[in-house]
Amino acid sequence: MDERRATRISKYLALHLRHRPERIGLTLDAEGWADVTELLAAAARHAFPFTRAELEHVVAANDKKRYELAGNRVRAVQGHSVPVELNLPPTPPPEFLYHGTVRRSVESILREGLRPMGRHDVHLSPDRETARRVGARRGEPIILTVDAGRMAADGHEFRVSANGVWLAGSVPPEYLRE
Repeated sequence: MDERRATRISKYLALHLRHRPERIGLTLDAEGWADVTELLAAAARHAFPFTRAELEHVVAANDKKRYELAGNRVRAVQGHSVPVELNLPPTPPPEFLYHGTVRRSVESILREGLRPMGRHDVHLSPDRETARRVGARRGEPIILTVDAGRMAADGHEFRVSANGVWLAGSVPPEYLRE
């Protein structure tokens, strides 16, 4: 499959499996799963047809492993703004996690902490390089270090998604440094 087509399908999936399933008449279950047959039919009805083979390719080849397939069900593994319960167990984090951002956001983040904004959780990276790539999507990246070990010791809960993104409800400013 052509890379541009795969990217368009991936962005379509992100929009409809994470944020706006109702836009195409799709229903997610409580854990964020959508029926593949229903997804393909809804996409075709809304002038963006793609095949099961293309869907499987995007799920398998996505560099960020954003989606998962189980039988005839598909879901985004994290990043939802619609109510879903991914049922990820609390997991002890590594000593440090990282968050990529841009310079214009650093002052407010260091003052107010990291908040999920329109999503369910704050997304954290397991390494500086991943955080750099995340921050670079919006400009010159700044990497913030999260003292995750101390946060966990202080009672904050962490979970890790299937694609290795660490999730926390928020990160108070006292656990952050540039």
